[in-house]
Amino acid sequence: MTNTLSERILGADEGTYVDRVVDRGFAHDGTGAQALVAFENFTIPDKTLQNPAHLSIIYDHISPANNSVTANLQGRLRKFSKTNGIPFYDVGCGICHQIMSEGVCLPNEIVVGADSHSCTLGALGAFATGVGATDMAGIWATGGTWFRVPESIGVVLSGKLSGFAEPKDVALAYVKALGMDGGTYKALEFIGEGAGSMPVEGRLTLSNMAVETGAKTGLFYADELTKEHLLQYGAEEKTISLQKPADCTYESEVYLDLDDIEPLLALPHRVDNACLVTEYSGTPIDQVFVGTCTNGRFEDLRRFAAIVRGKKVAVRTIVVPASKDVYAKAVSSGVMADIIAAGCVVCPPGCGPCLGAHMGVLGEGEVGLSTANRNFKNRMGVGAEYYLCSPSTAAASSLFGDIRSPNELKGGMN
Repeated sequence: MTNTLSERILGADEGTYVDRVVDRGFAHDGTGAQALVAFENFTIPDKTLQNPAHLSIIYDHISPANNSVTANLQGRLRKFSKTNGIPFYDVGCGICHQIMSEGVCLPNEIVVGADSHSCTLGALGAFATGVGATDMAGIWATGGTWFRVPESIGVVLSGKLSGFAEPKDVALAYVKALGMDGGTYKALEFIGEGAGSMPVEGRLTLSNMAVETGAKTGLFYADELTKEHLLQYGAEEKTISLQKPADCTYESEVYLDLDDIEPLLALPHRVDNACLVTEYSGTPIDQVFVGTCTNGRFEDLRRFAAIVRGKKVAVRTIVVPASKDVYAKAVSSGVMADIIAAGCVVCPPGCGPCLGAHMGVLGEGEVGLSTANRNFKNRMGVGAEYYLCSPSTAAASSLFGDIRSPNELKGGMN
């Protein structure tokens, strides 16, 4: 039997327990502060970091700081990072997963982040997964960690997206098919002609939401599109190893024809509770949020801007670029000017209101529409409700002031 991509990268068969060196480890301002406490409490004689150059601290979750307590914690972690030579990304640089995808993480690497959506980097052909803050402190101290090599589920994509259907809609479709626990501690391997033709930005969206099925990671094979993506961010060609898809035997398989995908909506308060957007057309909303590690990339902003260009939003709409690079590209291309002219509020690159900390928290009884990856109860505001959708659905809904499919727009996209 041919090994799955996870088995190939981890170098062992599924179900095996292995100790491995971590090629890239990263934490953000929230988990990094917790990891620092754990690290300092370790009963080891020498608190020397292993491979600090292969670690990263990225401020994105509550960025800029929202109060004095947060600011003090961030200040302490900032000092620790700089003192120990850890690559550090301060306020405004962007979301950890996006930054790591911009030429930092490479195919075949073992990537561990202190955040559940670290599986995003599997889109680049890496084995990427999330751990808790204490485990990250252990990686700081030893340079490695242990894994149980996961069984794999094949997510077979055929056909091609068309119209207003987007990678986010594909993600909601496979999460619905598997359920929120259908991939528990599995690796989702995205394969088929539809996977091979999907742009890397779309792959990042699909891998990002693997954890919403309980999966350990979600992987694409590194191909020429992967190489092109990494080279544009300055990665060295000699460090990029492409991966040839193999005829693997999977624990199970899910089949999705991209030709059949339509704009979808995840209803409160479950990511797998998805239906056609048109089934809830006309539902009033108080806020639209476009961004996060799922849909804050340039192509997401470009699609959103193409719909709102020359129009005015009818409800408060918050847009947060996923990184400084995304922000700069949106500005230079005119995309950001269209978004601002439409009446949207643009916040600094980072997570924004996704985790309910600041820059757009919903009030009790309010209803939000978000391009994020989670709509758990009370996540973005106590007593609020929020639906998940694609950037195009968010754009159409922002113009109407209620939930609408982009297919309901007269004249289609500008």
